[in-house]
Parts: sequence; C-alpha cells; structure tokens
Amino acid sequence: MVYKIVFLDVDGTITNQEDGSIADTTREAIRLLINKGIKVVAATGRPLSMCKELQKLGIETFITANGGYVKHNHKVIHKVPIDKNVIQDVVEFANLKNNGLSFYTEEFSMNGATDHKILTALKETLSLDEYPITNSLIHEQEVFLLCLFADDADVEKYIRKFPHLTFKKWHPYVLNVLSEDVSKSLAIAKTLEFFGFDKSEAIAFGDGENDIDMLELVGLGIAMGNGNEKLKKVADFVTKKTSEDGIYYALKKYGLI
Repeated sequence: MVYKIVFLDVDGTITNQEDGSIADTTREAIRLLINKGIKVVAATGRPLSMCKELQKLGIETFITANGGYVKHNHKVIHKVPIDKNVIQDVVEFANLKNNGLSFYTEEFSMNGATDHKILTALKETLSLDEYPITNSLIHEQEVFLLCLFADDADVEKYIRKFPHLTFKKWHPYVLNVLSEDVSKSLAIAKTLEFFGFDKSEAIAFGDGENDIDMLELVGLGIAMGNGNEKLKKVADFVTKKTSEDGIYYALKKYGLI
C-alpha cells in the first residue's frame, strides 16, 4: 500500500509522555515524510494556539479541539461551533457550582474557577503549569470544544441539568461537553476529502482512548508503546514508547522513511 498522509496525535505521541519534549528522531521523521511529499497532520485535543512548535516542524494541517476545528495553513477545512446559548447556560451552571470550564477557540481560555485538581489536570493534559486567561465573554465567540473539570458526583448534576448534551470523559477529571458529535475520526474524514485521499491511504498514530476512532478509520492504525490498553487492542501495530523513538521506529518498519 502507498500511504499518502500521516495523522499524528500530539501529547504522548509526538511529545514525550513524561516531560513533553519532542525527540530529535521524531523531528527527523516528520521532516523526512514532508520531504517525500507525504502529508503530515497533527490531530490533537489542543487548541491551535498551542501548536506553534509543531508548525515550526513544517506541519501545515491541524485537527484541533479533538476534531472540532480543522485548519490547513489559512483555510478552515472543518469546524463544529457550539451553540452560544448552550455555552452561556453551561457557564452559568458551572460558575454556580464552582466547576472549571475550558474553552477552545483558536486560543485557549477558562471560566476562572480554581482548584488543585483543575491545575493537575491542565498539567497532565496540556502540560500547563498555570491557569490560562479567564474569558467572561466567551459566549460571544465561536467555541469548538467545551471541557468540564469535575468529579463523577458533580458530573451527574450536569447530566440531569442538561439531558440534551453529551458528557464524554477523556481524563479522570475532564469531560468534553458536546451538543453534536465531535471526534478525530470525523475530522480526519473531512481532511481526507479535502486532499482527495482514501482512508486506506492514511496512517494514524495515537496513545489515548480519544484516538481509538481515528486508528479504526485509517488504513494503518499504530498505537504508541506508552498508549492506552484499549487503544492497543484496536491498533494494527503497537510501536515503541514515545520516549523510545516510537514514531521513527514504526515509520522505518513500514518503509515510509
């Protein structure tokens, strides 16, 4: 099979699962793919503003906000903005309950709630050591992903309050708040359509449960050695850990570099 496009999850896949660094071999692998004319797409839960280091590696296409916003250079390929009334209602309830909410536009902001659990989750998911800016006028912007920081008991209150919304956990303390389906696989389908590629011509690398659907969609799904066990079960191949040059190792094995 001739593969024409490679989708790479970012945190724990491109970046080291322990310290957030990008290995020289990973940088080299991305450079070699691009030089061969193979498209490289970052598929991440991050907002676009937190992808600057990846842009410096030559990556031009970004699936961000877990699939809610896709951009190639300056062209928006796909976006799923959340209804502004939904945002306003959830923000009001979260502020009442003192739960954290994060907002993904092209930037990243929050509602101003503070708690050590929120800060720990920000560190574990986005390698942030401090809270982002507080955005009190977020309902006036296009938001592509809304995340709730809450324990299970609090989540039950939201489910009862907002039965028309879906709360999808992707970290022990963080959930996507969705009014319609947003996923990396839907975003990948839109990206493949944009470039005129078939899914059989695509490879995807990931490490988390939120990568399962994209590994199942593409022609070759590769799980990182440091990845989630459920992900490894659906993968076509489990490579080495990110810290052990897993991306370079797999691309070499399949003859792409």
